[in-house]
Amino acid sequence: MSEDAPFEIHVHGDVKLRSDVGFDALQDALKPLWKYARARSLADGAASLYEDEPGIRFDAPDHLLQMCWTVAGDEDFRQQLDDLCMNLNDLSAEGSQIEVTFYDAQYDEEDEEQGRESRDDFVLLFVGPTPEAIMQAQRNLLVEDVVALMERHFDGAELGGVVAEIDKLFSDRFTALVSSLELGKPPRSPGAGGSGHGSGRRPRHLH
Repeated sequence: MSEDAPFEIHVHGDVKLRSDVGFDALQDALKPLWKYARARSLADGAASLYEDEPGIRFDAPDHLLQMCWTVAGDEDFRQQLDDLCMNLNDLSAEGSQIEVTFYDAQYDEEDEEQGRESRDDFVLLFVGPTPEAIMQAQRNLLVEDVVALMERHFDGAELGGVVAEIDKLFSDRFTALVSSLELGKPPRSPGAGGSGHGSGRRPRHLH
């Protein structure tokens, strides 16, 4: 890892794994991460750039992968994400989300005061054993976000219709996906997620 790398890249998320997944399989699945950090193994590369972050942990009794891990890097880190998602799809027990934040390491207070924009970016990824499980995780996150936003103005009990409409949207999308599979068309990458710069900087270590 280079000290003058343009980004500090933070990977955050918990992934529920199948009960038969052991450390060796997980180490192989996470190879895109620890190899990028120029480590020789998961144990060698599991530590975060920041000591106060737990890094990459495997909770064997609960079959849970926990990631709160930062690495110095560049835009080429994005190339690791597709492989990471595909690998974790094969090991996961249910749909989960992974947040990847690119912090502009060269952006400072002087840049902010002068109104320069940072190169910060945020990517939201989803993994799961099936496309349906991935869509369920996407649906759950959207419902959580929409309800949290609308509860500023409405009582939670009034939002059943909104949730029903969200469910209908995802049901329609899943039906379309199944149809495309039956017709032999390649589906959209199940590991793909949205990204956006948003407004302002995303606070570091916002978990």
